[in-house]
Amino acid sequence: MLSNIGNSLLIINTLLSISIIFFSVQNLNSSANLINKNIYQMCLLQSTLIIICFFALIAAFINSDFSLITVYQNSHTLKPIFYKIAGTWGNHEGSLLLWVIILTIFSFLFLLHNREYPKNYSLYTLIIQNILIIGFLFFLIFNSNPFSVISPIPREGLGLNPILQDPALAIHPPLLYIGFVGSSIYFSAAIGSLLSNFNDKSFAQSIKNWVLISWSFQTVGILAGSIWAYYELGWGGFWFWDPVENASLLPWFAMTALIHSLIVLEKRNLLYFWVIILCLLTFILSVTGTFLVRSGILNSVHTFANDPTRGVYILIFLSLMIFISVLLLFKKIKKNNYNLNANSKEAFILINNWFMVFYLITVLIGTVYPIFTEVISDHKVSVGPPFYNTVIIPILVLFLFIMSVGPKVKWIKDKFNNFKSLLIILVGAILINFFIIYFFKSYSLLSNLIIISSIFLIISSLKDAIQSFKNKNFNFSRVISHSAFGFFVLFVGLNHNFSVEKDFNLKLGETEKFENYLIKFKNLQLKDFKNYKAVIGEFKINNIQNKKEQLLKPEIRIYENPSTLTYEASIRTQFFKDYYVTMSNIDRSDYYNIKFQKKPFMMWIWISVVFISFGGFLRIFKNEI
Repeated sequence: MLSNIGNSLLIINTLLSISIIFFSVQNLNSSANLINKNIYQMCLLQSTLIIICFFALIAAFINSDFSLITVYQNSHTLKPIFYKIAGTWGNHEGSLLLWVIILTIFSFLFLLHNREYPKNYSLYTLIIQNILIIGFLFFLIFNSNPFSVISPIPREGLGLNPILQDPALAIHPPLLYIGFVGSSIYFSAAIGSLLSNFNDKSFAQSIKNWVLISWSFQTVGILAGSIWAYYELGWGGFWFWDPVENASLLPWFAMTALIHSLIVLEKRNLLYFWVIILCLLTFILSVTGTFLVRSGILNSVHTFANDPTRGVYILIFLSLMIFISVLLLFKKIKKNNYNLNANSKEAFILINNWFMVFYLITVLIGTVYPIFTEVISDHKVSVGPPFYNTVIIPILVLFLFIMSVGPKVKWIKDKFNNFKSLLIILVGAILINFFIIYFFKSYSLLSNLIIISSIFLIISSLKDAIQSFKNKNFNFSRVISHSAFGFFVLFVGLNHNFSVEKDFNLKLGETEKFENYLIKFKNLQLKDFKNYKAVIGEFKINNIQNKKEQLLKPEIRIYENPSTLTYEASIRTQFFKDYYVTMSNIDRSDYYNIKFQKKPFMMWIWISVVFISFGGFLRIFKNEI
């Protein structure tokens, strides 16, 4: 029943997309100044039906309808209902259906929101967006159909990957997809702009909020994934340059550069083609990340839904997008005849954008280089944190200083009389750094430069806030995002420099001494839960200096459907640090492998990212530039 409903709705939505394209082309050729009402009605119907289609799949998961292959492969009757629902998008087919939903809803909302803009621009955007929708619907129907049936119907399902049975990862994909797929609307708008010659500051205004929405959700989505990896995978850190992590970061860099370019286009009517390139690049990078993950090319610890045959379709689709975009761009692009004064706000924004492009290229090279190396030489190569830290961190110092100075510079041309105040801020940042050196005993030159530059950004952002508030032109969103980014870099730097960890083997009752800590393996117990069994260790952490005790309880979880072992970290979060313990069994032994870590400022890293994204959301509602 649900299979028939779902397949019928997918086909109807495909026909609706074709109809929308047909009527839009007709409307383009008509003399009417307004978009035909039938197009609005079809877009509304399309959005409604695809949502119903998704709810049909959710119902199949909730009711454990194992007649559907997707449900059989990714659910189980014993699963808690929350994870049954999360299983809807915790697989390839369901996640692609979620892609189509976001594509469709964004298409309709864009059409409603942009009624005041030129008709041809909106219609071209709608046509391109529906071509994308058709492409992904074809993919769903013929290659990754979530409503494909199995016969005979199994009595029980295989279960959802236990690693995915986590609240953070349940919300991580939808948030990330809004960022990923949300970029499709300004990809389509960029092509619509080129085709309709809609190339002034009004174009920036038409897509600004859509860029901010996708960027903000992308930021929160990356944060949710990072938190999940921290306590679920036992990594003990906020970022490990895993290939799938990198795939989500690539479009984020492009979005960040795009946001700042839009400010210039809206304020000064400059950088139009730079905006167009970034619009196209963002969505292409989103699809590229999807291809790398779904094809199985990337070897990642948290790649769950991959299939090389499906990757081929995405590769073809991606290649066509790149070819058409580049062809149209080269046909329309014009030589820029304007000159930017080196000492102007727009010049500083452009410099910051080049930093973003540099980071993007660095991460892209680090992600795909192992793939090409393996193809050419048949040798597996991994690119890890040392590469990224060596390339990115030195440049980050300069970037933070440029980021601090840019908001203080005026549009068009500035004499720049702020050297005295900047010098005072710099001296203040250096003095604070001396305190940090004294307190934490950090003597690394590069680390101290990172700390100084991040503090410089924080203080300068807060000073800008005070000054702009006095002048009644307070840009609250920028201050929040910029200062939060400064705090983020500061806390990351402190975390990296002052984290400590120790690996050792213990059996029940034994004690390990590490620095100022005594770690005792106090107890071991077995507990039954609804869908798994857990071996729970109890570890008493004694601080010899201050006599404080912490009790941590890491777990080894044993799942039956599917048969899987997972290792759950126990984390005791304090104001300035986390205590972090994981345990794993050693075959044929009473000993367990224990990893103990002390991670400073983890909570503040997460909080700073929340405020970075909050600045983006705030800008949507306050309409600041």
